[in-house]
Amino acid sequence: MTIATMHPRIPRAIVPSVEAAALAPAVVRRSFDELLRAGARLQVAGTAASDPATLLARGYGPKYLLELFDTRYFLTDIRQNPDLRFFVAYVMPPPNTRRTTLYARIFYKDVSLIWRSASHVVRSETENWVGKGDVTVLVEDGFETVTSAEETTDLPLELQAALETLSRKSPRVRSDYVAVEMVLRNGPDNRIRPYRDFSEPRRRAMSNPRNRIHGSRRIAWFTRKGDPASLRFARGYEPDFAAGILECTRSDSTLYGGELRRYRIVSHNREVQYMFFAAPHKVWIIPPQATTTEIMSFGVRTVGVACDDDLCVPGFEYHYVDETVDPPELVSQIPAGYVGPPSKVDPSRADASAWLDALPVVQDFRRQVLKSKK
Repeated sequence: MTIATMHPRIPRAIVPSVEAAALAPAVVRRSFDELLRAGARLQVAGTAASDPATLLARGYGPKYLLELFDTRYFLTDIRQNPDLRFFVAYVMPPPNTRRTTLYARIFYKDVSLIWRSASHVVRSETENWVGKGDVTVLVEDGFETVTSAEETTDLPLELQAALETLSRKSPRVRSDYVAVEMVLRNGPDNRIRPYRDFSEPRRRAMSNPRNRIHGSRRIAWFTRKGDPASLRFARGYEPDFAAGILECTRSDSTLYGGELRRYRIVSHNREVQYMFFAAPHKVWIIPPQATTTEIMSFGVRTVGVACDDDLCVPGFEYHYVDETVDPPELVSQIPAGYVGPPSKVDPSRADASAWLDALPVVQDFRRQVLKSKK
């Protein structure tokens, strides 16, 4: 890529978390319809692709509006099925010289309690899986392993509190078994990688070295695998507990047994931001995000942040025996030796507090922010 065609440098900004526009649902819908009448195109990747207006006719008109960095997010009421709790969303990137486009997306709440934008879906007689964005490719002993980089689908931290508030706004959550396939592109059973509409904006953004966070190297890692005390941060990328706390928002969680506080905290160099979750007896960290301002059509940032996955283990994480394979196989995402008792709400997940509370950064957060040792 030549300098002339290189992706421009993306501005950075640290802003308060957004709130839903103070507009009645009918007003939001009218403004959405006015965009369509003015020539905006409604683009859908799923089964409704040939007739996007079907979504509106089937009751998926927006009721809420969020705005971040000139990107508009139109949202329906919350929906749910046995697999997902989700919004149908319409993302409108900032205006440019091309035709205005509204992209239909699915925003769902992950088991880590973070809101995400699904990249695609895999639905068949044998598979039922929501695409989790870009991938990480590892080659060991000549074998290639492809795993999802799930954090690439995390919606901006600046939106998380508003999405949580809106998800609790409706007294009754409607069951929905059709929206996901209507909106999302359905891939074959082995499709882990996202399609180009998700991966290409990220590739373009990070083709400019000035947009990469720490040169795309990890900002946090462990010098000894499985040893929480060996956690290290690249200089400047440590969370700034003294002067970098932006806000704290609150909600309740059945899984975590009470009030859940979310602290958004920037790094010392202000290039990345963290979200620390504090439940009555647990603290964990959501994957850090850049403070860049470019948002792509899926509603997520184009610039990613690399760190060791074990920094971001949620308070309860998957740990169970998969009986569907022969022989049965242990599935665990908690570092060995740190697995606690299973959750009373979801037995497939176990308590990861032993690992989390041994992380120096969690200990510092407890002392400096929560003002407690535990």
